[in-house]
Amino acid sequence: MSAHTQGAAAGEIRPLGAEDHAMWLPLWRGYLTFYGAELPETVSATTWARLIDPAEPVHGALALDEAGRAVGLVHWLFHRSTWSEGDVCYLNDLFVADSQRGKGLGAGLIAHVHADATARGAAEVYWLTHETNATAQRLYNAVAERTGFIQYRKLVTP
Repeated sequence: MSAHTQGAAAGEIRPLGAEDHAMWLPLWRGYLTFYGAELPETVSATTWARLIDPAEPVHGALALDEAGRAVGLVHWLFHRSTWSEGDVCYLNDLFVADSQRGKGLGAGLIAHVHADATARGAAEVYWLTHETNATAQRLYNAVAERTGFIQYRKLVTP
């Protein structure tokens, strides 16, 4: 996969580098705020360290506007599946700044992940969204198949 993918409204979509922390962090915090989530700073620091560590199965990219400002992010990871011989790709996080929504960046970020998954031989790319996020669902319905599965979660406490 090429290092840079053209986005619909962005100057480029490119993999995260160690020098991108200052551009990534406000988008990451915006994403958490969007979902009303609060994480300890140690979790965000661990997430960042994983994103820039080539030995980790988790990856990230930024969408940049023509001025080079970060306006979107995406994180994805690869894992085994009992339903395929190859790995599958989980698109873990997708966020576009409020001022840039509706310009095709979300679709561009999904395409970036799909291209990476294809290059790595993954069987599929899948993701979740909140049931109330109707705006995102309109995009997702246009670019992917809705599987009908419902997610359940039970936290593990030490």
